[in-house]
Amino acid sequence: MSTLTIRLAKDQHERLKALAAHRGVSMNKLFEEFTTKALAEFDTETRFRLRAARGDPKKGLEVLDKLDRHYTKKRS
Repeated sequence: MSTLTIRLAKDQHERLKALAAHRGVSMNKLFEEFTTKALAEFDTETRFRLRAARGDPKKGLEVLDKLDRHYTKKRS
């Protein structure tokens, strides 16, 4: 486990304390939740970018067109 020190404006600190209290968690747990979400989003974006770089744009557009036709028919 590591220790992280951050500097926040007093107002931000108080609001985060209120958020943690509202959720019934400690400030440490609140920041653990924030970092877990941020890292999951980063991992998802990274995987997407890697796949996009290796992908075939023409085939990707064909798949999107197929999906568009499918959902357009469902709505009609």
